[in-house]
Amino acid sequence: MSDTDTGDRVALACPACSPHDDTIHEVLKPGGDLTVRCSECAHVHKTRIDSTPTVEKKIIVSQGGDSFSTRLETDPDETVEVGDEFIVDTPEAILQVRVTGLELLDADSRFEKAVMEDVETVWTRAVDNVGVNVTLHPKDGSRDETRSLKLNVPGDYELRVGETESFGDDEFTITGLFVRGDADGYRFDKFDQDGDMVYAKDAKRVYGIDETTTAWSAW
Repeated sequence: MSDTDTGDRVALACPACSPHDDTIHEVLKPGGDLTVRCSECAHVHKTRIDSTPTVEKKIIVSQGGDSFSTRLETDPDETVEVGDEFIVDTPEAILQVRVTGLELLDADSRFEKAVMEDVETVWTRAVDNVGVNVTLHPKDGSRDETRSLKLNVPGDYELRVGETESFGDDEFTITGLFVRGDADGYRFDKFDQDGDMVYAKDAKRVYGIDETTTAWSAW
């Protein structure tokens, strides 16, 4: 028997428009035989979804220097590892998070990869909106008078070496990008060539030249 409710959205094959590939369907009537409507062609049909065993795991979410816990039901046979991303639904918000560490049952240390059945706690950080640390040097090349700021941007915001960014009263040209250890798909952990790009959710720190006119005024 299915655990779905009216209004839930599920991925199913549609006999009218997509018999071989799944499309998103809205559940109109729950039960043993679901009545569903295809979001692509609006075809209404009945289907059955067999329940699968699940386990509930503790999720710790880090966001903007704070952290909170929630719970997630998941397939006990699913493999999870550092760098994986998924959606968690909390009373505060629906967040996209990235795995930063795994704490296993009967184990004191953290692991980078495990089967969910063996996991006690999944440590994550929110990546849909992130704060990125920026270190800026003055245009005269002095490194003794740097200043720092934090950018709050969407996680998929593109930071690119050589480009000038403006945020409020701050303007700077990016000269270097350091990549976080939990980021995947990058050949290096530091980029400093014009055109090199790192997504904000993957950036550990940004270095740049301060273009703000009054940034280094003595007054």
